[in-house]
Amino acid sequence: MKKILIIRFSSIGDIVLTTPVVRCLKQQLGAEIHFLTKKGFRQVVEPNPYIDQVHTIDRTVKEVLPQLKAVGFDYIIDLHRNLRSTQVKWALRIPSHSFNKLNWQKWLMVRFKINRLPSIHIVDRYLATALPLGIKNDGQGLDYFIPEADEVDPTTILPTKAGGYIAFVIGAAHATKRLPESKIISICQGISQPVILLGGPGEKEVGQSIAVAAGDHVINTCGSLRLHQSASVVRQAEKVISHDTGLMHVAAAFQKEIISIWGNTIPEFGMYPYYGDQPNRNRTQQVADLSCRPCSKIGYQACPKGHFRCMMEQEEKILNIHLN
Repeated sequence: MKKILIIRFSSIGDIVLTTPVVRCLKQQLGAEIHFLTKKGFRQVVEPNPYIDQVHTIDRTVKEVLPQLKAVGFDYIIDLHRNLRSTQVKWALRIPSHSFNKLNWQKWLMVRFKINRLPSIHIVDRYLATALPLGIKNDGQGLDYFIPEADEVDPTTILPTKAGGYIAFVIGAAHATKRLPESKIISICQGISQPVILLGGPGEKEVGQSIAVAAGDHVINTCGSLRLHQSASVVRQAEKVISHDTGLMHVAAAFQKEIISIWGNTIPEFGMYPYYGDQPNRNRTQQVADLSCRPCSKIGYQACPKGHFRCMMEQEEKILNIHLN
């Protein structure tokens, strides 16, 4: 049995996107799979039955190097490719395969709007890193595993027990990935069925403001649910509205129908919802043909141009047609 170390330090969505690699290595090679990530993301990978052991760091890889050396790995699959992952590879001195981050192609797209990006999803690029070990894409899409203790009964949240609901992921790590509050309120007001708002503690107040303004059918759970509990709400939703963020990929793992809303980032970066060989259930909502977009491969806390057209010009009416 080969012992393989997979490295991906962050973040939620990126880690979820590595799950086909984990599954294929375990199922097709019968390998012993170890996963190295940041301590704060341990909860994302720990429930995965295809992972035999999780290793974490807080600040530096020095914290975990003695533990990694003691395992006796055969290969490293580096799906992060940064200074920290390089330090691990140098220290272990074993065969490794590293993910192509396409940094110069992304730079060209952001800086000059010259598109040299390959038309290939990041999952397939992750999988290409492990192909030399003899695996192939099984087409089964993403995985996400929820501990039984974190499963949520939606009837304890919803104002009525009748019918299904829409899950609306209102958070994102960067403000330029998030719709303005007024836009979210307008969208929620146009939805006829219950809406559950999802987000972290940072969205708690804005979530409450949206729920009050949008109507009694909108329920704010931002900051009150743990990650796996939010994933449970996503799993049981009829449809999911999401910005370009981690729970969007969790929704894709459950093969949900998604309306993905894109601001300063673009699907062409290769991180749109991934369904494997299953039917594509994503509808992309974006303001096309803006000369300033993408302004970043990640995001900003405010629009660099000041107008925020990539979100302010989103068409709520078109989005609501897809929902009702």
